[in-house]
Amino acid sequence: MSAARKAGAPATATTGRGAPVGATKPRVVSGRVVRTRGGRVSLRVQGRALAVTSVLVVALVVITGVTLTTGDFELSVGEVLRALAGNGSGGADFIVNTLRMPRLVTALCVGAALAVSGAVLQSLTRNALGSPDIIGFTNGSATGALVVIVVFHGSMTQIAVGALIGGLATAVVVYLLVFGGGMQGFRLVVMGIGVSALLLAVNSYLITRASWQEALEAQAWLIGSLGNRGWDHAIAIGVAVAVLLPLAFGLAGRLSMVEMGDDTATALGVDVTRSRVALLFVSVALAAFGTAVTGPIWFIALAAPQVARKLIRSPGPGLVPAALMGAVMLAGSDLAVQRVFSPALLPVGTATGTIGGLYLIWLLVTESRKSRV
Repeated sequence: MSAARKAGAPATATTGRGAPVGATKPRVVSGRVVRTRGGRVSLRVQGRALAVTSVLVVALVVITGVTLTTGDFELSVGEVLRALAGNGSGGADFIVNTLRMPRLVTALCVGAALAVSGAVLQSLTRNALGSPDIIGFTNGSATGALVVIVVFHGSMTQIAVGALIGGLATAVVVYLLVFGGGMQGFRLVVMGIGVSALLLAVNSYLITRASWQEALEAQAWLIGSLGNRGWDHAIAIGVAVAVLLPLAFGLAGRLSMVEMGDDTATALGVDVTRSRVALLFVSVALAAFGTAVTGPIWFIALAAPQVARKLIRSPGPGLVPAALMGAVMLAGSDLAVQRVFSPALLPVGTATGTIGGLYLIWLLVTESRKSRV
């Protein structure tokens, strides 16, 4: 086992030239340990991680304030607060509680869900490309939604259920394909890319077999959008996040140990197989619920965990900063497309997809240079 893994640095899959993809130099974990009386519960607090988390929280507050007060009908902070408290005027109440707040809550929850999903997968695979976008879980959710749209002519709620089933089914297929040869991260990524390509072909076939109206509806859903999202969408993803994020945070300790390598994790008393299955389920469920509510939104699951991890400079996965970073990225992107491109109705998936493509090119070029060194 390499010295990097023993030191606790995130181990990564290697490229064909032997260079790790997304590898970082080993760092010594520092910080202050806070314990309860008796020492039954302890928490390591790192100054840099705390500072980054605080900045992200402030950014969320700023984005929330700008989103709720600006637009075609500008409102003061007082009017927004009165509307949220139920004491606002009829117009302010409609703008805040019916138009802007559900969309904002959906963006925050979906961004957090996708970012944590990507952070878990990248740690499990030890690969910077290990995100639901790349491995195929997002395309699986899209396939489930398209089947409901084209074959069963379902409602929006049924489309969301289909997307959830499609994402989970894809995860099961990928897991079964890699299970016999071991759960190595590189094998999981490569197998996921292959399954994703097949699902993309299936999605294209389904659209060609759809009627004109169904094809328009399917294409609109595939772009990924936060438009026309109401409280039913916000509540659905809010409940999913409230259940799944605490599970992910609770498994963060096991995730850090699994990231160091199977031998090390086993020596530390971690059941590697069960931990992987549990973490994979949580990751897929977060991605599937997020995709079911908004459609496929690219880039967030891929980039948010890595940006957060680079900022906090931590050898661990950093799930809380990743969640906040994902919420900031998606809510900020949605705010930008609403204000910059107004009155055009540009889906947020278009903006994140464009940025994500540029980010992916930069990531591959950077890792290629590292492999040559």
